[in-house]
Amino acid sequence: MRIDPSRLRFLLAVARYGGVLAAADELEVTASAVSQQLAKLERETGYALLRRVPSGSVLTPAGLALAEAAEDVERALAVARSRLAETSEEVSGSVRIGGFQSFLATVLAPALPEWRERYPALRFGTVEAEEADLMRGLRAGVLDAIAVELDTGESHPPSRGTTDVPLLDEPWKLVVPAGALLTSDVIDLSRLGMPWLGLDASAASAKANRRVRRELGGAESTEHTFFSYQNALALVAAGEGVTLAPALALETLPTTGVDILDIPGLGMRRVVLRHLTRNRSSSPTLATATALIREAAAAFSYESSGM
Repeated sequence: MRIDPSRLRFLLAVARYGGVLAAADELEVTASAVSQQLAKLERETGYALLRRVPSGSVLTPAGLALAEAAEDVERALAVARSRLAETSEEVSGSVRIGGFQSFLATVLAPALPEWRERYPALRFGTVEAEEADLMRGLRAGVLDAIAVELDTGESHPPSRGTTDVPLLDEPWKLVVPAGALLTSDVIDLSRLGMPWLGLDASAASAKANRRVRRELGGAESTEHTFFSYQNALALVAAGEGVTLAPALALETLPTTGVDILDIPGLGMRRVVLRHLTRNRSSSPTLATATALIREAAAAFSYESSGM
């Protein structure tokens, strides 16, 4: 099997943007050109990669597997570009990255000293805010890129003119009061008499909480609503309810008084780096910063903390 790697970007665009037409718009080519490249990929692999549905096209299991491989290739090329940039002319300028607390504190901030050493003329600024505010900052040019969280299986193509670069997938964890559940083999939260803590409806964790609550049982709290995971863990430790939390958030927070359970079926939180499409291609500074951020995310390991 000989696969032309240049065709993989067409499949990856279909996977990210939800169909052939959306992929064509993003790649600035015709839908026919995308279809032709996908047809050639199918001949090269010997597998059907797309399945027609009333709303358009979806990837088959083989298509999803190849799209994941395409992301691996994209990551490797990003790291290669970053290393090549170190051997060329000095990259200079400033980059402002927006994001949410757990990503900025756990992945981005620890990497800043190394980045300053590698690129002394490249200055990084960070902004922590909610996603709606981050998107406004990106559109206004105040931010160069933003880290965005998505829940398992969430079909949410980036808005027109933006591109999402995958950074990492991390598992959701079930957080319950210490000793509340003696086993994680069979979970029936309705028997605990504890509600799910409420949280902002726009957050990816809210969508994940609703999804898992339907599967595991239990009602949502009307007494407590949290914004930060630090507050959520304090409420769980006080016996006020249960919640989901991403592994990344639990890296830097105190977990006294809670049990963190790894339950099959909780799913994953996907973190992507979103930027304006036109900016990435025209800015070597942003391209270098993107490669560095992907490199930092790829090197992140949950095993180091036992999670």
